[in-house]
Amino acid sequence: MQDIPDHDPRKPHRIKFHALLIVTEGDGHHQVDLEKYSIQKGDVLKIAKGQVHAFQGELNYKGVLVVFKEDYSLRFFSKSSLEIISHFFNYHTSVPLVKQCEFSGRFLENISDEINNEVSVTQQNIIAKLLELYLLKLERLAQNAVIDNVNMKYYELFERFQQLVDQKHHETRNVKDYADMMSISAKHLNAVVQSITLNTAKAFVDQFIILEIKRIIQSTELSLKEISFQKGFDEVTNFSKYFKKHTGTSPKEYKSRI
Repeated sequence: MQDIPDHDPRKPHRIKFHALLIVTEGDGHHQVDLEKYSIQKGDVLKIAKGQVHAFQGELNYKGVLVVFKEDYSLRFFSKSSLEIISHFFNYHTSVPLVKQCEFSGRFLENISDEINNEVSVTQQNIIAKLLELYLLKLERLAQNAVIDNVNMKYYELFERFQQLVDQKHHETRNVKDYADMMSISAKHLNAVVQSITLNTAKAFVDQFIILEIKRIIQSTELSLKEISFQKGFDEVTNFSKYFKKHTGTSPKEYKSRI
């Protein structure tokens, strides 16, 4: 028996794991990070840990939702695969939707067969390897923001920067602070970020924070004052000015439209 969800799946909610929505029949829509995506049979929608998603409208489709945590990846996936899968779930460099995955049916059949077998260490490893191979094939099919070998060192630095922004954005919005944490110059950090995202490091930080604020407004009942303090603003007025500068609307107006 499945546990009853502790949230309304039609309302935006943040997930603490990676997820794959594999559409097996029909068509419809699904929201990921405030964007609505049209999905149909054969499509796969990837939702990364920390993103906000919601089922939309009439559910005129059927599918399978595969979820797994980062600890599971670290335990069962190879180091070389982890790097590729990390890129696959990096929502800053790739879009969520992978179209027409013809190999999904075989993957689901194989997984189903193994789940029906007796639980054992061998079974767990086989399931993990099936998932690992499936994710690698999805990344090859997606080919989003492909990073060649010349830029791999830059990409590793970018991932470190991204992790730091995720962890420290409520403490600082200053690019130099992040560069210091990484023991590189702000100029070099800017070149790294531009090579991956075609935007400046400062723009990346601001876009990350704005998206985080929107996620919280969409998925929680926190007041704007609580959100502003949570994100490191000492005054609500400064928070409102920052949000309006980057979105063209105040957080209050944005919240009223939801």
